[in-house]
Amino acid sequence: MGFSLKQVRYFIATADSGQVSQAGIALNVSQSAITAAIKHLEENLGVALFRRQPSGVSLTAEGARFLHHARSIMAAVNAAESAPLTEDTALSGNVRIGVSYTVAGYFLPRHFTRFTRSHPRIRAEILEMPRTEIEAGLLDGTIDLAVMLVSNLQDRKRLAHEILVRSRRRLWLPVEHPLLTAETITLDDVAKLPYVMLTVDEASHTAARYWRPVGLKPNVIFRTSSVEAVRSMVADGMGVTILSDMVYRPWSLEGQRIELRSVTADIPTMDVGLAWNRAERQSPATRTLHEFLSLSFSGAGISL
Repeated sequence: MGFSLKQVRYFIATADSGQVSQAGIALNVSQSAITAAIKHLEENLGVALFRRQPSGVSLTAEGARFLHHARSIMAAVNAAESAPLTEDTALSGNVRIGVSYTVAGYFLPRHFTRFTRSHPRIRAEILEMPRTEIEAGLLDGTIDLAVMLVSNLQDRKRLAHEILVRSRRRLWLPVEHPLLTAETITLDDVAKLPYVMLTVDEASHTAARYWRPVGLKPNVIFRTSSVEAVRSMVADGMGVTILSDMVYRPWSLEGQRIELRSVTADIPTMDVGLAWNRAERQSPATRTLHEFLSLSFSGAGISL
């Protein structure tokens, strides 16, 4: 027996929130409905998608791989529902999109490809920029829309934003690390270990938001703008790190395993979303891309 779109939707909501109860609230369904749907999905796939923990749930390696497929499934369904079915009704125009590094590498490609297939007459120009340049571009009109880490957005008075995905930040550990068997892991535990700090997309500034309030700081042994460098160093046992599930992969380039664990702390999610100038009216092409991305995530985007 195959799985249903409802099961896929419930699975994505649970993966994004890390808690069955929060997924139920977001989807306005009971916790038991979410639990049953995920159980049936796991039975159909023949694998465990989540690890059950006292603080919630975390994806298994199989669950992390299925999450990519699940997002693609929902995006394809929503694209089919929203795409023009005749050439006469197809929109045309240009849209300039500013994207941040993490979005360009780990989020946008598969969604952008589907958009260009659904709307071949719309020419989309993608420009990778740091956050400061993205915000300036939205304000001066050199870009029309941004797909970025909206959790880093600064000018919230003049720039509106919509959250598409919330990605949890968790601890990356090499195999056989002592913390893998710990019932709970705190920031105090992590502070005692050598730490590899990612710097791209203001990651080090974000880390300070949850280290500073508890009076701790990581024991940074190396700073790098390369996610792959972080992955290799963690897998080799040089240090640990806390990064989002979006950039997590279970294997380093050398084929070494990397494990994930939740940390008992108030660690903010990495929020990927859209940003635009509140004062500017979006062109039909820009609006079409905006709606396409919103619908790709089941229309669950949060506008602010």
